[in-house]
Amino acid sequence: MGPPTRGLTLLGAKTTVYSDQYTPAILEAFENRHQENDFFVKFNCPEFTSLCPITGQPDFATITISYVPDRKMVESKSLKLYLFSFRNHGAFHEDCVNVILKDLVRLLAPRYIEVWGKFLPRGGLSIDPYANYGRPSTRWEEFARQRLLMHDLNPERVDNR
Repeated sequence: MGPPTRGLTLLGAKTTVYSDQYTPAILEAFENRHQENDFFVKFNCPEFTSLCPITGQPDFATITISYVPDRKMVESKSLKLYLFSFRNHGAFHEDCVNVILKDLVRLLAPRYIEVWGKFLPRGGLSIDPYANYGRPSTRWEEFARQRLLMHDLNPERVDNR
């Protein structure tokens, strides 16, 4: 088994370039060394920012990504730079969450993945979109369906933001 970082270009680079445009191509993956195990990997990005596509005003959120990898895992520095690339990207909250989900499914082909955005209120209303994916024709497809059906049955109070 070779080094798990073979082919990664961002990890350990002396210079980091932050793209100010949505850049899915920046995402990088490496080999999962524990493919025989089912396990969750969770990322929290409490400083996610995008722009309202209509007003151009900034939107702030915590983005949570949880996934069960198969053969590939996302490299965290590339994920950080990818999420940063939304900084000047105009998209509605629901679009951001679904785009992130689709980009990671395309990169990783995970067994299961979910993306949850908890956006700060603007105009007195907060929006918390959630999207998930389970690999079709596997137990993860049913898991995703059940998780979506049961999602957020006990929502937190929104006065904590």
